[in-house]
This record gives sequence, C-alpha cells and structure tokens, in this order.
Amino acid sequence: MPRLFIRYDGLLARGRVVRDRAASVRPGAVELESGEVLPADYIVLATGTTYPFPAKIDTTDAAAAADRLHRLRGELERASGVLLLGAGPVGLEFAGEIAAEWPGKPVTVVDPHADLVSGRFPGEFRARLREQLAGLGVRLLLGTSLAEPPATAPGLVAPFTVRTRSGDVVAADLWFACHGAATGTGYLGAELAGARRADGRLEVTEHLRVAGQETVFAVGDVTGVPEMKTGRLAQQHAEVAAANIRRLIEGDSQLQVYAPQPDAIVLPLGPAGGMSYAPEAGVLGPQETAQIKATFFIEGYLDLLGAADAAMLPSGS
Repeated sequence: MPRLFIRYDGLLARGRVVRDRAASVRPGAVELESGEVLPADYIVLATGTTYPFPAKIDTTDAAAAADRLHRLRGELERASGVLLLGAGPVGLEFAGEIAAEWPGKPVTVVDPHADLVSGRFPGEFRARLREQLAGLGVRLLLGTSLAEPPATAPGLVAPFTVRTRSGDVVAADLWFACHGAATGTGYLGAELAGARRADGRLEVTEHLRVAGQETVFAVGDVTGVPEMKTGRLAQQHAEVAAANIRRLIEGDSQLQVYAPQPDAIVLPLGPAGGMSYAPEAGVLGPQETAQIKATFFIEGYLDLLGAADAAMLPSGS
C-alpha cells in the first residue's frame, strides 16, 4: 500500500506544486480557497471526477486514506456477503478482487443495464468476462435494480436483505456503490461556465481548448470528448494540450488536433484474471491482462512523477 501514495515534489523541473483548492477560475487567473491568486497566461483544467469510496479516495490526507483502506480491508474480511451496485469496470474489478482474496465469500453484482461494461466491445469480451466471474462465484443480477437501497451505510458490516425490481432477493452484510462518477466544475468563473454541459463536463475544441477560450484548455474526465474516460486517454489529452500551449507561446498557430479514441479497456479480475480489448490488439485473456495491469502501472507513474524512490507520504501530508 505505501507505494500507492506518491509525492508530487519531483513533478516539476521548473515551477512549484501548490496544495490548495481552486475557488474560482477565469482566463488569466486562478483564485484559491486560501485567498491566493495565481496569475496565468495559460490554464489547463484537469480536475477529473469524484467517485464513491473506495474507487476514489475521499480525503487529501495520505495517512487518513491509508487508515481508511486498512479499515475497509477489515470490513471485507468480516463480511459474510458483499453486494456491489454497478457492473461497470469499477464494480467488476472490485468483485474480482474480493472473490480472489476471499474464495467462497458470496459476492453479488446488480446493474440495471442488460450486460456488463458499457462500451463498444466484441461479444467475446463480455462472454469471457461472464465465464470468469461465474468461476469466481460472483452472482450477476443484470437488467434490474434494487427496489429500495440497503438500510445500512455503505462500507460497514451490518446485515441487510434487499429485493430487486425483478424479484431477486439478496442477503448480505456489506455493500458499496460502484457507479456515480461526478464532474465537479463549480469553480468556473462566469467567463468559463458557459462551456459547461448539462452533465457537468466541458465542451472543448479539437485542440482541447475550452469552448470559446483561447488560453484555457481542459483534459481528462472533465472534458466532453466523446470517448471512454480512462487514465491512458487523459495522458494523451495532456500531451496534446502541452504541445499546443508550447506552440502558442512560440507564435505557431498550427495546433495539434486531438481525435477521440475508440473504446479500449484493461479489466482485471483479481491478480490472475480479467479481460482486455483494444482495436489494434483484439480481445486479450486473463494471462495477458494480468501481465498488463499486474502492478496497476505504479512503476510508470512513479517515474512520470519523478518519484521513483518514493515512500508513503508522512502523516498530515
């Protein structure tokens, strides 16, 4: 777990990392909650999305986050049955990890969609996912939803029984919401708020400029680019935005164009299972998937962030 918490100290060769929250962003300046105003010739919005714990950590304190993850493991160990709401990548990865770590522990996944994982993937991809989930003992209830949510709090062991709208009964004592990514863009000033869509994402041009802006760019989950939201594509966005800012600084008006990418995914089910798909590679099975995502790319991110020798952040960081 310590290597999950990476310091940003080595991120910038020139510049500084400021730990604060943006209260208001307008072309030319970012006002922080602390009251400090950061002037900027160019701004890149890369604020991503929030997501229910444990898919994303909901604290900025590394020690508190590590403690919460340790307590989560304790709850999972004590649970006699687990209910996961959502059969997308988050729910399925979580189901695979639980089933692999605690064989025989009942895990049920409920989703109103009729099949696994939204996205344009071959039938073979989903069929083999189903086979592996069945082999792990994961129960899938698709095309239905809960008539009422559990009366207990998510993430804490407490017995409950729920019924789906199709009549299935689920008895468990631990549940998690594995859906509900939300884009927070409330920090946008009046000059930028007009680019915000109904879903909270931002309209961007083919150059990843925020719609109507010359010097403000957006990358990653916060954008309305019509493609799957993945870390790999966010990095590609960042490369295009950085290249275009560099060109503008140099007086070059010929900017790079970002083309939305076809759907692709690496979806592990525990340390030895899962399925992957990319148009250029086709469908890849559990062995290849485990090799691709065995360490969840931690080594690459340590190198990217200039923290190859990083240890866990100290308490209070």
